[in-house]
Amino acid sequence: MKIRRRIAFHLTYQFILYALLIQAIGLFLLFMFLQKTIDDDLRRNFPNGALTSITTEVSMRNGEIKVPSHWINLLKERGMWLQIINKEGNVIYDINSAIVPSLPSSYSVAQLLNIQESGKYEDYSVHSQMDFNLSQTQLFLLGYKNPDLDLLINLFNSYQNNGLVSSSKLSELSTQLMESGRYLQITDEAGTTVQSAGKSSAFYPNKATLEILEMQQAPANTDRNIALYRDPHTAKTWMLYSPNAVENIPKQPVVQSLVRAIYWLAVFIFVFSLAVSVWHGYRYGQPLILFVSWFQRLSQGHYDQVLTEKDRRKVFKRNGKLKISYKLYSEVIQTFYHMAEQMAHTEKERKRLENAQEEWMSGISHDLRTPLATIQGYGYMLANQPGQWDQEELQVMGTMIREKGDYMLELITDFSLINQLKHGASLMKVHKLDLEELVRRAVLKYVNDATMSDCDFTYEGTDQALYVQADDNWLQRLMDNLLSNAVKHNPPGITVNVTVGIMNKDPYIKVADNGTGMDEITQQNLFKRYYRGTNTEESTAGSGIGMSIAKAIVDAHGGEIKVRSTLGQGTEILILLPQKHNL
Repeated sequence: MKIRRRIAFHLTYQFILYALLIQAIGLFLLFMFLQKTIDDDLRRNFPNGALTSITTEVSMRNGEIKVPSHWINLLKERGMWLQIINKEGNVIYDINSAIVPSLPSSYSVAQLLNIQESGKYEDYSVHSQMDFNLSQTQLFLLGYKNPDLDLLINLFNSYQNNGLVSSSKLSELSTQLMESGRYLQITDEAGTTVQSAGKSSAFYPNKATLEILEMQQAPANTDRNIALYRDPHTAKTWMLYSPNAVENIPKQPVVQSLVRAIYWLAVFIFVFSLAVSVWHGYRYGQPLILFVSWFQRLSQGHYDQVLTEKDRRKVFKRNGKLKISYKLYSEVIQTFYHMAEQMAHTEKERKRLENAQEEWMSGISHDLRTPLATIQGYGYMLANQPGQWDQEELQVMGTMIREKGDYMLELITDFSLINQLKHGASLMKVHKLDLEELVRRAVLKYVNDATMSDCDFTYEGTDQALYVQADDNWLQRLMDNLLSNAVKHNPPGITVNVTVGIMNKDPYIKVADNGTGMDEITQQNLFKRYYRGTNTEESTAGSGIGMSIAKAIVDAHGGEIKVRSTLGQGTEILILLPQKHNL
């Protein structure tokens, strides 16, 4: 086995081990996060969240319903009951239902609707949820005691008079609520507080509508609990605030088991990976340390000192053969000398590329600076005075930021394409294609574009097929640039005429419009990459280098592009493809 295959084999399975280790650690952290999320959600929404978790974990095996044992124990500890009802209304599974002897074994539609609408069965609050994951649709009923609601109903029955607390009993009720740290608030139908009793209202400030619903549905989110009762006769709402006792909900064992299994898997992979790494370090490390010193000398430009005299004694025997510990790297050592010869040439090429890169970055920064300044300016305005702007101004700012962002993205895409076009034919996928059909379809796309309804497009072809050797993707981009350029830089209502034919035995494409035309200076600089620049007075609908890309595409095909234009009379772009590409 050659050195490349041997090293590739050893390093590949080592990388695979570390990839598995990273994945195991990632899964461990993911399940830790999921466990915390599930536990927090269950704690915030208990007991309603418990019913959701139960329906998720319930399974059916051989027609028998299976509920995890931790849920059975939890429901019994909390004095709660659970019933699972099939589509006929029969109870097919129950937990702890014996605590409510009156619970039926079969329900009618009226009974189920009454439970769902009232959320009650006798003195138990009831949550219900449908489950569609089992073989048949099931209805889950979860009943539990709500002591705060029971207390509120008892207080209402004991103290209310026409929806309010009797004035003679208000002092007695306040004393009773103060002892338990509770606060009673009575509101009318409009939500205005009409009476209160108990703990100071400063301790229980008035809550917004959604805050009250959040306290009721997710009590663990706050340090206060709320119970609501609405008097159907007077439309008064009694709200009882109580100190919130945080529920101690056990962690879900299913997730815990997964976390534990993934943890030990990660430990095993880590130990095994560590052992493999030590072996690799001993087997390959010593020669690599020597190679590092060679690279250091090469990096300093000492291309004639690849091996020092001391290095030669380490690597070679007296007869000139490689020592056993270095035979694995015989190909590497042989190529080092060849590499040193190439380094001088590489250094020159590096400097040339650095100059090209500086020119490239200068062009990018030039074209991106103005739109970026616009985005930054609007960002400062929105950050420093966010409340000053009305909706219309914000919409204008957002539109401008989006347009500038689209413009910058188009610039980057066009810069990338220009970089590809520098390589010319090396990236072209040239094949035989019908030039007339390609151009006709390009024009048809703009004809069918609803956004171009204010422009007219016409097409004139030849009577016979016109075949060329070209890259159809690049020619399609060429047509898009020419047609979109004609639309962007002319007022609505123009006519764009596209013609394909033969001129002096060479195929040609001509795109002519009756728009505003161009002056001589614009024509002379039309195909220069940075001529348009980032003129803030112009629309940012285009990148400004579309014609530069068009010329680069034509050049890559060995063709020629010409422009003829007169101010106020329109513009004509002519593309000639060389005879040598014609079939």
